[in-house]
Amino acid sequence: QVQLVESGGGLAQAGGSLRLSCAASGRTFSSYAVAWFRQAPGKEREFVAVISGGGGTTSYADSAKGRFTLSRDNAKSTVYLQLNSLKPEDTAVYYCAARFWTIGYKTADYANWGQGTQVTVSS
Repeated sequence: QVQLVESGGGLAQAGGSLRLSCAASGRTFSSYAVAWFRQAPGKEREFVAVISGGGGTTSYADSAKGRFTLSRDNAKSTVYLQLNSLKPEDTAVYYCAARFWTIGYKTADYANWGQGTQVTVSS
């Protein structure tokens, strides 16, 4: 089990940037794949990006490719999601989630979730 805490959300203008952080507790953080999902009002939670435990593998939703970058620092037990070229449609609550060992792309793949951080992009 890991506990996750997101931070870094806020208000940005279209074309701007934000960096989200997901800090984890637990001694075996490097054994967990970490994903980001987002949920806009009235919509289902959707996959954004995922990174393997060692950081060597990343995968992005089409909406995130070329604009978002996922990285991790296992020494700090933290995963970072850099959001660039933000669009109003990126407005959502962003959640990080952890899964032991293997990467997953669906919400049902993850048992460990943070509380979420709000990202609002103005046009």
